[in-house]
Amino acid sequence: MKQIFAAVFVVIVIISFIVVAFTLTQVQQEEQRLKEGLEQRSILLAESLKETVQPNFINKSDQQLQNLVDKFEDKQRLAGMAIYDNKGNTIATSSSLITQVLKTKKIAEEAMDADGANGDFVELTNEKMYLLATPLHDQGSVVGALMIAQDASYIDTRLNEIWRTNLLRLFIQASLLSFAVLLLMRWIIYEPIRGLVKTLKLARMGGVEQNPKGLTSSFFFRPLVKEISSIKNSLSEARISASEEARLRLEKLDSPWTAERLKAFVKDILKDRTIFMVSNREPYIHTKNGGKISYFFPASGMATAIEPVMEACGGVWIAHGSGDADRLVVDSNNKIKVPPEEPKYTLRRIWLTEEEETGYYYGFSNEGLWPLCHIAHNRPTFRKEDWEEYKKVNQKFADAILAEIKNQDRPIVLIQDFHLALVPKMVKLQRPGAVVGVFWHIPWPNPESFSICPWKKDILDGMLGADLLGFHTQLHCNNFIETVGRELESLINFEQFTVTRNNHISFVKPFPISIAFPNGFEKSNGQNEKESLMKSLGIKTKHIGLGVDRLDYTKGILERLKAIEIFLNKYPSYQGNVTFIQIAAPSRTKVKKYRDFAVEVEKEEERINNLFKTKGWKPIVLLEKHHNHTQIQKFYRSADFCLVTSLHDGMNLVAKEYVASRYDEKGVLILSQYTGASRELKDALIVNPYNGEQTADAIKEALEMKPYEQTKRMRNMRETIKNYNIYRWSAELLKTMVNLG
Repeated sequence: MKQIFAAVFVVIVIISFIVVAFTLTQVQQEEQRLKEGLEQRSILLAESLKETVQPNFINKSDQQLQNLVDKFEDKQRLAGMAIYDNKGNTIATSSSLITQVLKTKKIAEEAMDADGANGDFVELTNEKMYLLATPLHDQGSVVGALMIAQDASYIDTRLNEIWRTNLLRLFIQASLLSFAVLLLMRWIIYEPIRGLVKTLKLARMGGVEQNPKGLTSSFFFRPLVKEISSIKNSLSEARISASEEARLRLEKLDSPWTAERLKAFVKDILKDRTIFMVSNREPYIHTKNGGKISYFFPASGMATAIEPVMEACGGVWIAHGSGDADRLVVDSNNKIKVPPEEPKYTLRRIWLTEEEETGYYYGFSNEGLWPLCHIAHNRPTFRKEDWEEYKKVNQKFADAILAEIKNQDRPIVLIQDFHLALVPKMVKLQRPGAVVGVFWHIPWPNPESFSICPWKKDILDGMLGADLLGFHTQLHCNNFIETVGRELESLINFEQFTVTRNNHISFVKPFPISIAFPNGFEKSNGQNEKESLMKSLGIKTKHIGLGVDRLDYTKGILERLKAIEIFLNKYPSYQGNVTFIQIAAPSRTKVKKYRDFAVEVEKEEERINNLFKTKGWKPIVLLEKHHNHTQIQKFYRSADFCLVTSLHDGMNLVAKEYVASRYDEKGVLILSQYTGASRELKDALIVNPYNGEQTADAIKEALEMKPYEQTKRMRNMRETIKNYNIYRWSAELLKTMVNLG
């Protein structure tokens, strides 16, 4: 539509230019005609009056002259009349004519000097007049002058009338023409093009619409119909080939897992069963921006990992609607098709009150369970009122799940993370035939640490309602089994790694989550990407280090900044040559601990910069804002090393994203030993994040590592991620769940 309005605007501008040019010419011609006519009439009138005035002037009868002027005032279209002697003195004048104005006297004097008529247009008493002076003679010599004044305001009135008429005509013509152009372009171009886009989009997504709407009936676009049909057929053939290839790959364990292979795999094992994904965090958040509604993808490792799975498999994702415009875009069932640009699955939103969100999410989940599971020396806070809200919201999620699976036969429900620990049992009690799985994205602590939770038995009992409990590592599985053994009466099978409670068996297995490699990671779009990035940030340096995290105390950001300080003190030759960029997306800002932590990070960044910064250089650049996937990839590809120093982490997908972005097989990953990723990415430089000296030495090693060594390490890590990406993760998880039910 923007192009149509632009075309209409151009048409209006061209028409306006033509009309204005024509009107200017018409006005100039009309003005010249009216002035010439007024001048001719004034000359004739002046000559006629001169025959009467001249004899009286010669007799020097001033009173008679004044009487004569008064007699002719307001007659014969005269606006005024005046008589001057040859010295410029006024002998007689009309009351309405100002004769002492310099311009007026000058006209009369010039007429006497030239011994001929002289006229000009002047402004008198805010009115436009035409003044004409003609000389008076006595025996051949000039003895005075007769001046007449005629009202010339009608000339401007006429010219203004022409402008008004033509501009009104322009407005009417432009309006009618614009309306006609809009209709024509909409009917002839816009609607057929929109039909073309819709058809191609449906073809790309596997739709079955046969004829592009509007194209077959449009004379202009008939030649395109054949080509569009060919494109649709080609896309269909390519999709069939990809599906067939993916199906064949199912039998080859060493073939790479892709979205197409996962789709074929899911279709093969699920048949017509639907996947119901459940999480607190939604994958797309809609917000109001002025009068427009936009959306963004949240800074969440869980959402980053799960979203490609849902795009490949389809189904329903149930999540909390947290955006201020989320309610404006859903249908009457609180659903919306996503991704917005190319819908592939359904997002069902659940609404929470402010009190529920405060108690369930910010309170029990993030001030209680989060620090409890992340052993990062931050004391958990447990409040009875938060626990009550947690139970209430878990029941709300369970009710939504039960409503969605009401008419489903053997539905598969996959619940994500620690926010919904009670939901599995709530669902299983109402739908015993449903296959329920839980994936715990954060670490599971040792039994001693978990035992401090006042409602530990309720949480464990709720989780054991699931048929499958997935964790990132075998260590987390071991911790969970040991915790259950200490806290609940149950039968534990250490060979099968199962827990039997109330005649229900729960399998506990490790599923180290990954990313959508190679899908979604682009190659560098130019040799100067690093220079362009530095210029946009105002950075002048030789080497770039990178950290990408939410502003969370478990991510080791303060320890990381301290290591940068130690590095610059210990190896001063790098001062001025290394800049560390910390991308820190704001997180859980309603929790005081997180607000205080953000302030701590800002103060530490400022302190270290003040120690080392010079003109044009500073060691640390802190970017406290959300970056989308495409933006972050530019940082990944430009960084000489990436610091991942989590104090305790389930997996940490930033480490894997950095590796996946390095198509050049350069760069060095420095990875905390307390991340799940350290069990897989063994070619990273593994450090203890609490040991600043060790981290500083690792930075130096990374910067001085030979290119061939970087390539060897990066190639090995990329191969690891390639062989076990998110599509293989979800295939193994779903296959396990299907085999259970």
